[in-house]
Amino acid sequence: MVRAAPGRRSVLAAVTVTVALIAAPMASASDTLPWEGTSAKGANQPYQHGYSAATLLDWDPSTDTDASRLRARIPLQKRAGADPATQRNPNLPAETQMLTLAGDYGNAFFESHPYTIEFSQYLFNYWQYTDAYASWHGMPTEGVPEKYYDPTAEWTQKWFEFGAMNLPNSGYTNAAHRNGVRSLGTVFFSDNDRGAQSYSELLVRDKDGGFPAARKLAEVARYYGFDGYFFNQEQSRVAPEDVDDYMDFLAALRAEGLYVQWYDSVDAKTGDRLYENEFTQRNAPFIQNADRGPLADSIFLNYWWNHQKLTDSAAYAKSLGVNPRTQVFAGVEAGQYQFDQPYDLQDNLGADGKPMNAVATLGADFVSSDYADKTDDDKQSTVFDRERRWWTGSSTGSGTAPDGKWQGISSQIAERTAITGSTFATTFNTGHGLGYWRDGAQASAAEWGNIGIQDTPVTWQWWLKGDGADGLQVDYDYGPDYVSADRFHYQHLGAYEGGSSLAVSGKLAGDAVLRLYKTDLKVKDGSKVKLTYAGPSADKAGLSVALVLKSDPDKTVRVPIEDSKAAGGGWRTATVDLSKYAGETVSTLGLGLASGAEPIDDFQINLGALSVTDGADHTPAAPTGFHIDQALTSTDELFLGWDLADYKDVVRYDVYADGKYLGGVYDDNLYVKKFTGTKGTLQLVAVGKDGSKSEPATVKYDFTHGPGDVTAKASADGTVTVSWDRPIAAGAEITLAAEDEGQAAYRRRIVLAPGPGATSATFRDAPVDGGDFVAKVSPTDTGTTVAATGSFADTEIEPYPKSAVELSGTSLRLTEPTLADWHTLTVYENGKPIPFDTTYSQGERDMVIRGRTTLDALSVTLSNAESEVTAVIEDYAGNQAETVLREGTG
Repeated sequence: MVRAAPGRRSVLAAVTVTVALIAAPMASASDTLPWEGTSAKGANQPYQHGYSAATLLDWDPSTDTDASRLRARIPLQKRAGADPATQRNPNLPAETQMLTLAGDYGNAFFESHPYTIEFSQYLFNYWQYTDAYASWHGMPTEGVPEKYYDPTAEWTQKWFEFGAMNLPNSGYTNAAHRNGVRSLGTVFFSDNDRGAQSYSELLVRDKDGGFPAARKLAEVARYYGFDGYFFNQEQSRVAPEDVDDYMDFLAALRAEGLYVQWYDSVDAKTGDRLYENEFTQRNAPFIQNADRGPLADSIFLNYWWNHQKLTDSAAYAKSLGVNPRTQVFAGVEAGQYQFDQPYDLQDNLGADGKPMNAVATLGADFVSSDYADKTDDDKQSTVFDRERRWWTGSSTGSGTAPDGKWQGISSQIAERTAITGSTFATTFNTGHGLGYWRDGAQASAAEWGNIGIQDTPVTWQWWLKGDGADGLQVDYDYGPDYVSADRFHYQHLGAYEGGSSLAVSGKLAGDAVLRLYKTDLKVKDGSKVKLTYAGPSADKAGLSVALVLKSDPDKTVRVPIEDSKAAGGGWRTATVDLSKYAGETVSTLGLGLASGAEPIDDFQINLGALSVTDGADHTPAAPTGFHIDQALTSTDELFLGWDLADYKDVVRYDVYADGKYLGGVYDDNLYVKKFTGTKGTLQLVAVGKDGSKSEPATVKYDFTHGPGDVTAKASADGTVTVSWDRPIAAGAEITLAAEDEGQAAYRRRIVLAPGPGATSATFRDAPVDGGDFVAKVSPTDTGTTVAATGSFADTEIEPYPKSAVELSGTSLRLTEPTLADWHTLTVYENGKPIPFDTTYSQGERDMVIRGRTTLDALSVTLSNAESEVTAVIEDYAGNQAETVLREGTG
């Protein structure tokens, strides 16, 4: 996306900056490099990849690597209706929408995982101000060998293909959906970033006039569990004859039930690349079309606007029946300008002081990605302060912008909530930690990051009211190893459950209310609030549950906390009866504090868990189907599986090994890295929507018996030899199966015959196409089945089809191969290789290089109308095949 206005740079230069900083970043402060040490990518850790138009059309979940392990499973939750009376700024129109287009976990390209072992990974924490989150990153297409990625290389030297279509991270989608936020993938075409990939490949119609690519995009979104796409069309132009088809394509996507946002980059009449910077007749037809009706749901306006342009945008939208607060998004270039914005978002305010248009930002993850110490666990409090300042205007949570300049997104967008119904539970878990706690006891000392199990964030960071509030501060407490900002001096207690608790500390002199959550919770006869808390001031202050009821939004009801019971680890739990408010609706939920007659100078209380129950039993049943899918002991990895219950009954599954926390997820599988257990019991616990926990399902494991570590090696002759450390007895079963379910015909089993204990087995007639496989060794004794993964030998390649070229006289027009694993295409004229230009102005090469040859370079003028023309295709494994395109006459 364009980053700066003409006059500051040319449009071409601005596009180049986009490539440099976002699509394929240089190794700099803004780049996320691969994790090292214990946080390094596991040998078999599932990661996402991008899709070209060609691979998209062939997409099938049964053949897509790791597809079943990378799905988002939490359905999009419904948000409560507007309630201006309980907004921090009641004058903000609640309908004004916000889209954030940003990186998710990072851009190390081969490390897009839903969760991992790393505290300092950036995790978004402000869903309450967001209506849609679109992941902005580059992903290599499937099959690109990691050896082509040199993380230390300058950004123009990444010689591999990025997909034009990229998925949102499934962990982020789960977190977004939990908060009622749409999750969007991205479709991105430009003259550099995606090589020769072109929008025109998406616009191919079938015999019935439909768009197969639109159906595939919808199929992919439904399978992976996200809601639509952000379209960033920035090739130099869309051919005029393609403009109508592109509009029909957008309509086809919406007809599939997808949400579509279009970027302000194309002239609707000529197809030229155009940054209009306001909503006009030149870009409006992609949203509201006079001939076709509604097309895309919304538009992301380029950044070079001013007050007049935004005023005119809103007026023009209304004249078309388009709601500017939900469909016309004023773009903010967050990543480049950060807190020093040259385009003042206050220009989006009308004469009444209210936003005229929706708001969208690019690169708000700069709060982490552009911070020099972003990977230092001890410096994360600065990341948190930077993010809080971006969203609220204040790094400390005061609710005001101290410099009077950057006012924060909350100055335009009212907070929202998906906390509805009659139950709610939180453990103030932000989705990462320097350890993991369970019921007040530490269940793991390992750091971790998993936004997919992040609790609903506290709605206001922070909103303290009352005469005793001035001396108080609020912070997330990540335990004894956490280094908080210098302004804090509280005792680090860690979490009660998860990775963090909420610490309120400072001087309490009088009464104070900490508003925590915006809610829409129905109170029933059996409704109760449970609060688990700890801290040196737990007995000194008067504590209460602070409620605002919808029936009287100007009043705060304080229900005293009078009794509590020990909950373990210094924590205690109090239960407050709400039955006297049955029939009411709780609009905000918070904590009341009172110092009494004397101030409390070193006040501290940590909130570890908070729940609202309705008197019914929501405890989930014990999970079923719990099993070890793959025990990869040679690389210390586990794949676990079970039966997935409906989200209305189970909101999370936690996995332990003999009480030690391994991970959590709402899914039917979990990948575990760095698992070194040798014998014991795995436990799977389901967590209900009110925080209740099921009885555990258990699986015993024993690697002290059986084969030991297993390895497997494939040979070019079609044999695969599976070996293991310790001899195993007759009757043991060894299996070999292709991971690609499209290879369903290849499933082989060997049962060891009587005789001396064996340490290997050989399978014959295996595929030689480079596909992945899993080998398993199942002993007859009490030992657990052990697995190994590998790839079949790759000795095959299909020739480049002659039908893929247009050749007439001296005119040669190539299309890129559609093979999944092609790498280069060398075209010879009379035995001499034809040069092809490459992206990022890197000069010509004597071959077409996947992902790096420009689209224009595929049109070639030959030196002779009768010359011999041949093409040699080569895949990543080095296999080659030649195609004679024209024999020539001499």
